[in-house]
Amino acid sequence: MEWLNYHHLRYFWTAAKEGGLARAAAKLHVSQPSISEQIRELENAIGEKLFRREGRSNVLTDAGQIVFGYAEEIFALGREMMNAVKQRPGARTLRLYVGVTDSFPKLVTNDILAPVFTMPQTVHVIVREGKMEDLLAQLAAHRLDIVLSDEPASSSTNFKTFNHPLGDTGTVFCAEKKLGAKLKKSFPKSLQDAPALLPAENTTLRRTLDTWFRAQGIEPRVVAEFDDLALMKVMAAEGRGFIAVPAIAAGEAVARYGYQVIGKADKCRIHFNAITAERRIEHPAVSLLTSKARVMLRD
Repeated sequence: MEWLNYHHLRYFWTAAKEGGLARAAAKLHVSQPSISEQIRELENAIGEKLFRREGRSNVLTDAGQIVFGYAEEIFALGREMMNAVKQRPGARTLRLYVGVTDSFPKLVTNDILAPVFTMPQTVHVIVREGKMEDLLAQLAAHRLDIVLSDEPASSSTNFKTFNHPLGDTGTVFCAEKKLGAKLKKSFPKSLQDAPALLPAENTTLRRTLDTWFRAQGIEPRVVAEFDDLALMKVMAAEGRGFIAVPAIAAGEAVARYGYQVIGKADKCRIHFNAITAERRIEHPAVSLLTSKARVMLRD
C-alpha cells in the first residue's frame, strides 16, 4: 500500500492557499527551492502535475484542484482533532457536506438547513454550489453527503444516485413596490409584455415558468436572464422587472427586499429534491433536514 507523505501535502496545500511559492515559503519559514522540491516529490508520488504555468503565475491543474480539495478536508480534520483533544468535548463535531445546484433557491436552502444548526451535537456544515453533473460526481466520490436540487437526478447519469422528493410549492410573482402595484391590478394578464427578470433558459425553474406563461397566453418582455438568482433578486428590488419566487420563500423575500406581491400561481409548481448516494439515509443531519423539509414544503 502506498502511503501519502503529509509533509509534502502540507507544502503543496500552503502554496495553493497562499497563491504562490514565495508566499508559501514566507509562511512556512523555509526556502522557495525547498517548497518546489517537496511539491515535485508529491507530484511524482501521485503521478500527476499539480501546477501549470499561466503567464507569470502557477495555477492548479485539474488534478491539483482535486488534491487541494482533499487537502482542505484533511487539514481541517487535523485542526478539529487537536481542538477535541485539548478541549475534551463530550462529542465529536459532525461534518455535513451539502451540494446545492445553481438554480436551487437560496432562501429555501437556508430554511432547509436551519434545523441542522439546532441539533444537540455540534454540526460543521460545508456547502458547495455548482452544476448538477459536477455535484453528482462529488456525491459519487463521497465528498458530499447530499445534493439539493430543483430537479431529480436523471436515471441515465453515470453515477449511482437516489432521489428523495422533498415536496413542491406554488410560485409567487413579485416586483419593486411601484411596479408591483401596477402589475397587481389585473394579474396574471398584467404580465403580458411586462419587464421580466427570469432564470437562465437551461434551468428547471425557467422551463416551469415558460410552460405556465404559455398556458396563460402570456408573453412577458424578458429584460435579463440569470444563472445567479441572488443577483436577479437585487435587480428586481431596483425596479428593473418582476421575478418569480417559490411561495414557501415569498414572505422572507418580501421582508428582505421590500417587494410588492403581484400574485400567486398555484399551478406553477416548483419541485425540490434531495439526492444521495445511498438508498437509505444514514447520516443523522441528512435524515433530520429531509424529514423537516417534507413538513415545511407541504403546500
